[in-house]
Formats: sequence, structure tokens, C-alpha cells
Amino acid sequence: MQPTAQSLRDNLKDAGCNAKFAEHFLALERSGQYREQLQLLADHRRKLLECLHKEERRIDCLDYLVYQMEKRHSRKE
Repeated sequence: MQPTAQSLRDNLKDAGCNAKFAEHFLALERSGQYREQLQLLADHRRKLLECLHKEERRIDCLDYLVYQMEKRHSRKE
């Protein structure tokens, strides 16, 4: 069963893609440009991973700060 244009739009939106991205993706779908669609998805996935890694580094910084604070506090007791 072929996904509908709306289901593709919904899925792309859920994946964080904007309307312009979705329309480009659907235009590629209509013209049968499967490889280009895959490349678009791969590029978006890479960007999402970059954001995830950036946020992970921020969490690591917070965890280190908490660790340092707890370490300093435990010495005072």
C-alpha cells in the first residue's frame, strides 16, 4: 500500500521537517526521484544527530557541574 501525500507530510512533520522540506520531498516523489528523497532524509537525519550530540554535550557539562558541587559539598561535611 502506497503512503498518501498527507501521511508522508505528517510523518515528515513528526520527524521535524518543515513544510518547504515536505513539499520538496513530495515533488521528488511525484517525479520518481527515489535516490534524491533518500539523500534528503539522510541529510535531515544527520542534522538531527548533530543537534542530539550538541545537547548531549550540554547535559555532560551539567552532570560535571553537579559532580563538582557534590564533591565540594561532601568535603565540607
